[in-house]
Amino acid sequence: MSIKSEINSSKEGLSSSEAAERLLKYGYNELPSAKSKNVLQIAKEVVKEPMFLLLIGCASLYMILGDYIEGAFLLSWVFAVIFISFYQHRKTERTIEALRELSSPRAIVIRDGKEQRIPGKEIVPGDAVLLLEGDRIPADGKIIESLNLKVDESILTGESVPVEKALDDPLKSEVFSGTLSVQGSAKMIVEKTGIETAFGKIGKSLQLIEESPTNLQRETKILIRTLFMIGIALSITVIVGFYLSRGNLLNSILSGLTAAMAILPEEFPVVLTIFLALGSWRLAQNRVLTRKPSAIETLGSATVLCSDKTGTITINRMQIVNIFCENKFVKREDFHNCKNELSEILTAAAQASNIRAADPMDKAVFDAAKEINHSVNNYRLIKEYPLQKELLVFGRLVEHEELEKKLYCKGAPEAILSLCNMEEIQKNSLMEKVLHMAKQGQRILAVAVLDNIDSVPENLKASKFRFMGFLGFEDPVRPEVPAAIKECYEAGIKVIMITGDYPATAVNIAGQAGIRHNNRVMSGDELNSIDDDELVTEIERISVFARIVPEQKLRIIRALRANGEVVAMTGDGVNDAPALKAADIGIAMGGKGTDVAREAASLVLLDDNFSSIVSAIRSGRRIYDNLQKAMSYIIAIHIPIIVLTLIPAFFPALPILFMPLHVVFLEMIIDPVCSIAFESEKEEKGVMNRPPRNPNKRFFGIGKILKSCLKGLLLVSSVLFVYFMTITEGHSEKEIRAIAFSALIFGNIFLVLSSLSKTRSFLAVIAEKNVALLLIISTAFSILFLLIYTPYFQRFFGFENPGFRHFIIALLAAATMLFVLEITKLILGRKLNQRT
Repeated sequence: MSIKSEINSSKEGLSSSEAAERLLKYGYNELPSAKSKNVLQIAKEVVKEPMFLLLIGCASLYMILGDYIEGAFLLSWVFAVIFISFYQHRKTERTIEALRELSSPRAIVIRDGKEQRIPGKEIVPGDAVLLLEGDRIPADGKIIESLNLKVDESILTGESVPVEKALDDPLKSEVFSGTLSVQGSAKMIVEKTGIETAFGKIGKSLQLIEESPTNLQRETKILIRTLFMIGIALSITVIVGFYLSRGNLLNSILSGLTAAMAILPEEFPVVLTIFLALGSWRLAQNRVLTRKPSAIETLGSATVLCSDKTGTITINRMQIVNIFCENKFVKREDFHNCKNELSEILTAAAQASNIRAADPMDKAVFDAAKEINHSVNNYRLIKEYPLQKELLVFGRLVEHEELEKKLYCKGAPEAILSLCNMEEIQKNSLMEKVLHMAKQGQRILAVAVLDNIDSVPENLKASKFRFMGFLGFEDPVRPEVPAAIKECYEAGIKVIMITGDYPATAVNIAGQAGIRHNNRVMSGDELNSIDDDELVTEIERISVFARIVPEQKLRIIRALRANGEVVAMTGDGVNDAPALKAADIGIAMGGKGTDVAREAASLVLLDDNFSSIVSAIRSGRRIYDNLQKAMSYIIAIHIPIIVLTLIPAFFPALPILFMPLHVVFLEMIIDPVCSIAFESEKEEKGVMNRPPRNPNKRFFGIGKILKSCLKGLLLVSSVLFVYFMTITEGHSEKEIRAIAFSALIFGNIFLVLSSLSKTRSFLAVIAEKNVALLLIISTAFSILFLLIYTPYFQRFFGFENPGFRHFIIALLAAATMLFVLEITKLILGRKLNQRT
């Protein structure tokens, strides 16, 4: 895949048609992914599950007892379950694949003579790729243009010191896929992609890395293990009890296996997997990419949301609205009338900016220069002076056509003024102008120049610059942000804005956005002047941080977490990665963010919009609520199955209700109801009007399990009422089984309708037209009708049709249970409203 001999390319890049041809020839720029599981592999995994081992055991016993049709029918369910598992696996796999597409690192290439941002996997040999600070290099290649490019190659070499790249050295001009640009910018020509890259040859094992299980997954595993042990003990008890009371060993074992099937909630891992996969997909539909499943669990617990200002709270489209030069202010509307006065300062600001920079303020400088019809391209760059933590100034030494060398710089006003040759009283006067501009919500950059340079300065501090003026930038607040921040406060979430802006500017923007700050702002210098203990105390009263550098974000996160807060944090730069990892929910910017920030984050905002974060929190609360309701339903519905399986085993005079066939049929209803109907249900009323969930509170707490058991006992009571009523009426054993089984199906459906919402009535749930729910209910009723009224299925399930009127009692009993559940929901809802 080398371009040296067979691929012609240039710094102008490829055409779209050439790129498409090469993509077909060389394939995607990615490592081979793990192979998709086939039907046989999934079947092997399925039959290892306890539930399906029990199913096969029951089918074998039927065969031994001579009931070949029943045994074959049970085995057919095994194949049905394998098919369903395969379908669910493929659905989840497709969802994850779609999410992987969204999370693919992006790269800026030149195609058809224009800069385009494309997925890294679509890069081909011969592409011209632009590299900016913080970018993950997408392929192996050669640097053909460079501005102080330094690359962290530790992922390949283990050496932590960044490597400086140079065009005049063949070795130093090489760059490698997977390494990280940490300084400067460059243009590269791609030589190798995918498996042919240096990273591809040694990094195949990365495809085998899997996410560690979440707290919820671990808790679910423990619960299933516990219930499995209880199921074994219960099964043995049933076998012994059935044998002592009825004396048939094989039937006793069959009843014991039925009891084990009834108690084992194998739906838990299925539901959890589908909820996490589809939950991630739904978040992606709201322009939020989930990189770590644990983020879905944590979203509903967030108590503090720390956000950048630029591009998240604001629209990230800076424009110069005010210029101070020649001792006067010029507003934007007067730019055209003052071209001569503005020409020098805008030229200087443009010369001090990288023409290919992604920074919105640099773009605004070039836009303003174009507005006054001034060209800024007639120069040659000699040296660039990068921004440093100790000096927030960016400088560029250039040579003009007339061979005159000048050093232009722009940066923080106080930093620029410290480089200029002026008296202290003049500096103070100019800082008053800065304060005046900042109070109007403007972000300010100062501009200065060093004229007539003979030798190249080592650094900016060594010279005395000529002050030229201030540029006032404005980035409007996104129109949807104030409502989103108001929603955060209503949800009990504190909003903190962290920005590199001047404090007065930060306060002004915070006020426009609706952030509660009480005119209290902490600057980066003030942050450095206090220790960690003081910061922990002070941070409770601070909602706006200004003049903050990325490294200081980590201290802010740690102070908030020391106060017991669950912190969501946004970031976009290379230096934001530690803070994103330290936060409970790291949120990277998908548009302006660097690859390293995205890799460190739990979530990625595909549109860099603050309201998307709030939407994600809302979705996270909905997903968690619905998952909790689904798990509660699973526990509740297993109670009547267990009880109705046990009673005949210990009371030989009573007709046997459930055989394995009946339990399997119920499982076929329970699985799709849990995984589809509950997952697709809309959020509760007031989901964003309640405090965040306590992250230390167990998902399967004793209280929730008891409530679920009480629901299950209420359902079993209604079924037992019907069961004993039909015995009293003198029905045959098969008629009793048909009526009692119908009562359980009716009660199950009504239990689902009541459980789908904690705040809305079952009528409201039906009116919302949950398509998945309506489809499942209609299917369940249709199949039940076939089982009871079709002679062929009657023989399988041991049913007899007692006549339609005898099912009215089953429907009334289920309706009574629904009435009790709805009244209880109403009473509990009123009590909760009174407390709040």
